[in-house]
Amino acid sequence: MAEKQSHLNGAYYGPSIPPPAPTYRFPGRGNGCGCGCLICFLLELIGTIVVIVGVAILDFWLIFDPTRVNFYVTDSSLTQFDFTTNTNTLNYNLALNINIRNPNKKIGIYYDNIEASVFFEDQRFGTEFLTPFYQGHKNTTILSPVFKGQQLVLLGTRELFVFNSEKSIGVYYIKVRLYLRIRIKLGKVKTWRIKPKIKCDLIVPLSSNGNSVAGTFQTTKCRIGF
Repeated sequence: MAEKQSHLNGAYYGPSIPPPAPTYRFPGRGNGCGCGCLICFLLELIGTIVVIVGVAILDFWLIFDPTRVNFYVTDSSLTQFDFTTNTNTLNYNLALNINIRNPNKKIGIYYDNIEASVFFEDQRFGTEFLTPFYQGHKNTTILSPVFKGQQLVLLGTRELFVFNSEKSIGVYYIKVRLYLRIRIKLGKVKTWRIKPKIKCDLIVPLSSNGNSVAGTFQTTKCRIGF
């Protein structure tokens, strides 16, 4: 009994614990990430930037919507509109007054390029490039393009019938298109160029000696497209 007690009083630590096995890290692997994580991070960063820029553009557009600018054709004078069948030649003389109203209180508009074209039955017969200008806020600007000359126009059977019908009543359906390049200014900040297209569908009476042959021209509001 005494012999057994001597063993119980002695310190006993059990078998020795072996040291942990060494671990090795290979370049590019780390904790299972590496190139894949870098690509994911870059994609997330690009996505975040795109969202932020998109929201900023949307906010700017909603606050300073350029479609609030109004375009009206307020007057027209068509003194010549003759088509010669054997040469397919259209002789024309058309003058217009176009009012541009900027109702915004804080922004101005740079009209860097203004291309005005006129069409009959989708055939372009005249183009004028107007002088660029800056339009301040709450301002109305009047453009007065004049289209005069001679142009080769190919009218098919249907188009020729339409021309003769309109000629008989002295009123022509003419389309006016303004192709613009504009920049919006807010304080010292200027936006990139925007390219709106202004569409004006007119009913234009022929004039003779300053008098309309068939009624008077009615002010027409134009549409804005992009």
